[in-house]
Amino acid sequence: MARERMIEILVGAFMAAGFVALFFLAMQVSNLSASGGGDVYRLTARFENVGSLKVRSPVTMAGVRVGRVADIRFDKSTYEAVVALHIERGFDTIPDDTFASIFTAGLLGEQYIGLSPGGSDVYLAEGDTFMHTQSAIVLEQMIGQFLFKKAEEGFE
Repeated sequence: MARERMIEILVGAFMAAGFVALFFLAMQVSNLSASGGGDVYRLTARFENVGSLKVRSPVTMAGVRVGRVADIRFDKSTYEAVVALHIERGFDTIPDDTFASIFTAGLLGEQYIGLSPGGSDVYLAEGDTFMHTQSAIVLEQMIGQFLFKKAEEGFE
């Protein structure tokens, strides 16, 4: 009887540990875990179209995550999306002529912001705005333009 009880306790502990591991795995995959860097500074980028970019999407430079998207809002006066970025303090030498572009990971993957550094000796600081941005490429628009072009060629 005591042996059966011990086996039940061990199985229960094993199951609880499995659920905890699955929870942490789900948090890592969904980008809901903490930024991990601690101290950050805020930069802003303006885009005509952010596609399906989401808060907590990664911000990368040369493939390395340097920050996360903190906020996305719509500017009524310029009709642009304003994206606030939290960049980790360890990456505080981003030139002020850097391009901020929205990319897609894979064919139908999540969207993220990729930074392509410029050559300026002046660096972006807290509250600065990226002067050069490239909006998200919307697959439906590209397909529509392709079909429209092919239809025009067919009528000639």
